Amino acid sequence: MRVISGKARGTKLATIEGNNTRPTTDRVKESLFNLIQFDVIDAKVIDLFAGSGALGIEAASRGAKAVTLVENYRKCHEAIEYNIDRTGLENVKLLKSDVLSSFSRLEKADLILMDPPYSQDFILPVLKKISEHNLLDAKGKIVIEHSKDDKLPVSYEGFVLLKQKKYGISMVSIFVHE
Repeated sequence: MRVISGKARGTKLATIEGNNTRPTTDRVKESLFNLIQFDVIDAKVIDLFAGSGALGIEAASRGAKAVTLVENYRKCHEAIEYNIDRTGLENVKLLKSDVLSSFSRLEKADLILMDPPYSQDFILPVLKKISEHNLLDAKGKIVIEHSKDDKLPVSYEGFVLLKQKKYGISMVSIFVHE
């Protein structure tokens, strides 16, 4: 896995061994960022369920103003810290926290990236928390990578589905304010 574009382009990123994480493939990551390329520059970004930090680091490399990675798994913290150091990106910080209990410590964002564990029903509870905490800027976007088998509503908690694209077993869904 590597950073695809921007300041840290080509930098190899550490990942976590085992079944506790499922890193976003370079193909899906590149396609995802093609969908939101004009929303990243100067954006405040939150990467929920950060894993190795690859999505948030990609956003930082492509010109995001500030990126907060939220991850609870201790082994991922080491990989994220290594990846931040390796890329030399100074606009990325790690919040070591469970996603559902992190919202009171997060600031409003222009872009929220979310790649929760597949088939564990995190998406709707997290969308609800984002809404309750008014975490997404009025013109912001929520980008969710999830299993193609997950059926998401067209609208939920004040957000509406803007776009969906399927990539093999993965789906990318983009939500905006209604």
